[in-house]
Amino acid sequence: MNRGSTVAALLATAALTLAACGGGGVDTDPGAAAADPNTVSGTITWWDTSDATNEAPAFRELVRRFEEKYPKIDVEYANVPFDGADDKFRTAAQNGNGAPDVMRADIGWTPTFAKLGYLYPLDGTPALAGAEDYLPVAAESTKLDGRTYGVPQVTDTLGLMYNEEHFAKAGITEPPRTWDELRTVALRLKDANPGGTGLFLHADSYYLLPFVYGEGGDYVDMAGKRITLDSEPVRKAIATVQDLMAAGAVTTDTSANGYTNMQNAFKSGTASMVLNGPWSVADYLTGQAFTDPANLGVAPVPAGPHGQGGPVGGHNLVVYAGSPNVAAALLFVEFVNSAESQRYVAEQNNTMPTRQSVYDTPEVAGNSTITAFQEPLRGAEPRPGAPGAGDLYDLFTPFYQQILGGQASVPDALGQAQRKAADAVPGFDS
Repeated sequence: MNRGSTVAALLATAALTLAACGGGGVDTDPGAAAADPNTVSGTITWWDTSDATNEAPAFRELVRRFEEKYPKIDVEYANVPFDGADDKFRTAAQNGNGAPDVMRADIGWTPTFAKLGYLYPLDGTPALAGAEDYLPVAAESTKLDGRTYGVPQVTDTLGLMYNEEHFAKAGITEPPRTWDELRTVALRLKDANPGGTGLFLHADSYYLLPFVYGEGGDYVDMAGKRITLDSEPVRKAIATVQDLMAAGAVTTDTSANGYTNMQNAFKSGTASMVLNGPWSVADYLTGQAFTDPANLGVAPVPAGPHGQGGPVGGHNLVVYAGSPNVAAALLFVEFVNSAESQRYVAEQNNTMPTRQSVYDTPEVAGNSTITAFQEPLRGAEPRPGAPGAGDLYDLFTPFYQQILGGQASVPDALGQAQRKAADAVPGFDS
């Protein structure tokens, strides 16, 4: 996604826009959600950015249950594709027209939208009921400047996912722990499965992060307040990917259908390994290679010379600051993110809850996918919470793809990305 305007440019207009759409349009008594929930009425819109096929059915069921509990409130549900949803919300909020009352937002979007003034602060509202139950890292992604602008709905990270049958056929008894070991394992898998791929790597800058963390870097230096796309750790991370590709251990796809092609290759058994998160499991289990769910293995991402881990990801439920029915929106967030609702979603979608207590329920404790991803999550790296930092992934990906596709050299592409990132993170040098 290409953005024509930066956070810094939008900040100048955000306050005026919200002032124009606020006033009489915003519920003047959001406290009614806590004082007497059964008196709250009206209609709210929810943008659900989950996978329409594999995840959304569980959320539509939660909408049905909410409307059953609160018959005076009507929820207009919309499944909005994740790619582009941030720009769609940003445009609607900036124009004061068409933004949803509640949105399922990537954790990287939350501080950006909050800084722009587009999110309703949730401190002291029913939406934060049971906040002490949230995982600390997940809860931190909802905060900016001492206020809370969302509730953590799901958490995740990248793991190394592999075909157990392929491993057994190649005589491999455990997943690789380093990128050097992965090279050896991937080549053995190719030999054992002629015509197949060892590791199919998604050509996206977010999926490059485990390599960057392995070199001790990130795309943002929080302490030095600097954007670091053109840094030594990023250069070394890309070199590792290029070396794995040159050795034939890794395949990638820089086309617009790259992610879908990776999914299909792994589901069909053409690819033996992928880097992906728990959100992808429901899709994998529909594939021929995983008719037996026990064939899907999960391990932490391999380590580099200076670190190991995937990025902490996930989604928060946020309330639009210009919502005309804040009271109903707050009740909806409270309901959808209750421990019971999180248990149901985890059971249906194989995704990671953000409430600690949910991990102790039989349905979640007995879920092999969730259990397997707990180890990768424990070693995952928190993403930078600076407003605008979440935009860097989309900004950087085209340059990364040019490198992998041979259309640009590493120095040229990283230099261009670094220059384009100027002002992307307000207050950070580029």
